[in-house]
Amino acid sequence: MASAIKKGFFDWLKTNPADVICLQETKAVQGDVDVKQLEDLGFHHYWFSAQKKGYSGVAVFTKIKPDKVEYGNGHGPCDDEGRVIQLDFKDVKLINAYFPSGTSGEERQDFKYKWLDEFNAWLNKLRKKTPKLILCGDYNIAHKEIDIHDPKGNKKSSGFLPEEREWMTKFLENGWVDVFREFHPEPHRYSWWSQRFLQ
Repeated sequence: MASAIKKGFFDWLKTNPADVICLQETKAVQGDVDVKQLEDLGFHHYWFSAQKKGYSGVAVFTKIKPDKVEYGNGHGPCDDEGRVIQLDFKDVKLINAYFPSGTSGEERQDFKYKWLDEFNAWLNKLRKKTPKLILCGDYNIAHKEIDIHDPKGNKKSSGFLPEEREWMTKFLENGWVDVFREFHPEPHRYSWWSQRFLQ
């Protein structure tokens, strides 16, 4: 979060880019940020931080006040790392999630696979009660070759492993729509936060 602020995040917010903004890997708690600037711009703000300081975390800034906010999804290890926050707007539930990365080694890659399966199961149960779901997040998975700069060089890298890409294929086949790719089917257009600033 501190890095984004140094790069002009608040100036970008002043351009009124969106009514609801979801952030992942904030690495911050609410007290680390001058929230008065957010409030002066008309944003309500909700933070779910990791227990480990300077790690993970998600936040949502919204000009539309939600009817309900839930912190976490009831999975202990996931909630300890501040990975999921839920906001209800009438009959629509917005989920902001920061998917784990497996780049730090085999143990975290195994954690990632377990997290993906548990998260998917949780979403499937949730959809039965709340069919209108919007899932925003940093997935830490490049699904297809057009989603990554160097597919050949990264074929053995976490985030582009065959098992991760297959999980994403099945996930999308289960009724989810990749909205970014619906509007940008061309290769090498990425939905990174830095690019979002430019759109």
